[in-house]
Amino acid sequence: MKDTNYQVLLYYKYVHIDDPVKLMEEQRILCQKLGLSGRILIANEGLNGTVEGIYEKTEEYCKQLLKNPKFSDIQFKKSKGTGNAFPKLKIKVRDEIVATHLGKDDLDPTQITGKYLMAEQLHEWIQTKKEFFIVDMRNNFEQKSGYFTGSLLSGFNEFRDLPQILPKLKHLKGKTIVTVCTGGVRCEKASGFLVKNGFSDVYQLNGGIVTYMEKYPNQDFKGKLYVFDNRLVMGFNTDSLKHEIIGRCLICNVLSDSYVNCKNDLCHLHFICCNDCLDEKGNAYCKKTCKPS
Repeated sequence: MKDTNYQVLLYYKYVHIDDPVKLMEEQRILCQKLGLSGRILIANEGLNGTVEGIYEKTEEYCKQLLKNPKFSDIQFKKSKGTGNAFPKLKIKVRDEIVATHLGKDDLDPTQITGKYLMAEQLHEWIQTKKEFFIVDMRNNFEQKSGYFTGSLLSGFNEFRDLPQILPKLKHLKGKTIVTVCTGGVRCEKASGFLVKNGFSDVYQLNGGIVTYMEKYPNQDFKGKLYVFDNRLVMGFNTDSLKHEIIGRCLICNVLSDSYVNCKNDLCHLHFICCNDCLDEKGNAYCKKTCKPS
């Protein structure tokens, strides 16, 4: 099979980078040498990347990045690739590695962030029915295919909508909160944002949802995890009887976790659509007004 020897790496590190352009060029040379594709964002505040390649090459990438003292403790989330998770390699310098538009000085995870909670600890909290509240800091379309049972969903259209979460959580200021997101990078800022706004007991899931799913497949996190590459969703032990499909087709409401983009060029809404609701050309339209007459 094509995908047996491919691996996807998901990683980030908040650390001051003096010369992001220099690091960008170094990363480009390394990735091209190893034949990796993917997306890497670099800013003064740190590094955020997802890359795919042959297993041995991705392992060499990890080895080389860990040699850099700034990234010596970086955590790599590793998952099975397909060989075409990304169309090409994109490495860019940005103002932020996770855009909030709230000001880099106001949300600096090296200065203020939530306490780290390991997957094993969260699992124990769930099993022992400890009083706490999981807050899902992902965008609303990501949450459609999978989420923690009983979690509070952000409802964001984009992560820059972060301030919108405050009114929803004001009754939890004295409670224990655990923020979750795909790999952890957004929760570094989201948890810090809550701490800065008066929430006293804030945690973030270390390694993100993907780490929890790997350790506890089909437990507590139901469905599949949306990912920002051509795989679109990923799960662990999805052939198990315990695995549930919780997403629903926007058009007919049948269970599905297949994402598509609305074919209307003025819309392009990203949504779940089952195969039966695709037209004869394999296209989908999120509503009747988007479909050509």
